[in-house]
Amino acid sequence: MLNLRQASMRNVWIIAHREYMERIRTRGFLITTVMIPLIMAGFGFGSAFLGSRVSHDFRIAVISSDLQFARNLEDQLRADEMQRLRENSAAGGRESSTESKKPITISVDAIAPSEGTRKRLEAELELGRLDGYLWVTPAGPPDSRPDFTFTPRRSGLAPVKDLIASSLGKVLIRGQLERRGVDAKEASSLVQPVTIREVARANYEDTASAEVCVSILFFVMYLVIMLYGMNVARSIIEEKTSRIFEVMMSTVRPEALMAGKIIGVGSVGLTQVGIWLGMVLTLAAGSVAIHLGGDTLHISLTGRQVVFFFVYFILGYLLYSSIAAALGAITNSEQELQQLNMFLVLPLLSCFVLLGTLIATPDSTLARVLALVPLFTPLLMYFRVSVGHPAMWEVALSLVLTSATICGIIWVTSRIYRVGVLMYGKRPNVAEIRRWISYS
Repeated sequence: MLNLRQASMRNVWIIAHREYMERIRTRGFLITTVMIPLIMAGFGFGSAFLGSRVSHDFRIAVISSDLQFARNLEDQLRADEMQRLRENSAAGGRESSTESKKPITISVDAIAPSEGTRKRLEAELELGRLDGYLWVTPAGPPDSRPDFTFTPRRSGLAPVKDLIASSLGKVLIRGQLERRGVDAKEASSLVQPVTIREVARANYEDTASAEVCVSILFFVMYLVIMLYGMNVARSIIEEKTSRIFEVMMSTVRPEALMAGKIIGVGSVGLTQVGIWLGMVLTLAAGSVAIHLGGDTLHISLTGRQVVFFFVYFILGYLLYSSIAAALGAITNSEQELQQLNMFLVLPLLSCFVLLGTLIATPDSTLARVLALVPLFTPLLMYFRVSVGHPAMWEVALSLVLTSATICGIIWVTSRIYRVGVLMYGKRPNVAEIRRWISYS
């Protein structure tokens, strides 16, 4: 019995070594190892560069029969702009890895309505001379507010509309106070915004940069699990169609074949991720700061983040590659595999969708529950461990539940695999798969 077990383990390592060397020597491995980080960096820098080139200066026309009201709005917008500049200047000493918030400047043209005004404004919008116009309809009953209609040149000007609405509110309140006998200076002071000084905690920047780095690692984990999990299924299909299995099965047990493929292909993924992480850690060791659109991103990864990345990456790979091996065993072509790959894609895409919730509230009840679902655990619990504050029992429970699920899936997959790899022709139905699992 011991000799059989040793022989089986030796076969597993021989197959794993073959799968590993076969893939790592290809040009595709070299190209993806180099190109994927370059593409990701290109997207990041390109997005930041294009964002920095976007103009934040807007020209708005205000059409009102009360030209003084329009000029008051222009003055208020200018005052609000000065206030925002002072706030940005006060916060300028603290570097941030968050998106740059470049101030929006709005210049106002006060216009009295006349015949053909709207037609002329629409023409100026078409020519790009205006970014929008605000039409003020005078109030009817006393003490009622005018009606405001904003027409933007294009979509995406919601921030401009919000700033105009904020300034309009102050102009209207100040006008009401002045009509009730309040001094103009006192009225202006009453509508001034409240300034709150922000004092950043010592680890504020580390936390912000960690969120960015962990989000990148989250994407890398998703990408590698998806690519190499599907590679296990494709490898099985290739060998089934070439009838290599008929020769290999005479000397190697199906379970050893499956285990060797999973380990070999997974080792290629680990090698690739290790190279990428080595590059990141090299940059982090050099205290590299990347400037994006006026903000500064410090690359920083803790040992805890790196260790848990590999732990959850291995668990995620074993989980999804075992499912992929079962899919490869019950299919006979790439076309059939594409029809079933939703069993791999949907849980991973769900993690991407849920990432927005975890970023905002990594320690909420929903995040805690979802991170314990084995299909979500490798990605979501890793994110929680990196940027949240999960209890140790939650981390331990996630590892136990995921490991138990992997053992269960491997047990089921191995029973499907040993029969399915020798089946050709039509794809088996659910009843046939259940019979394969029940075979002793």
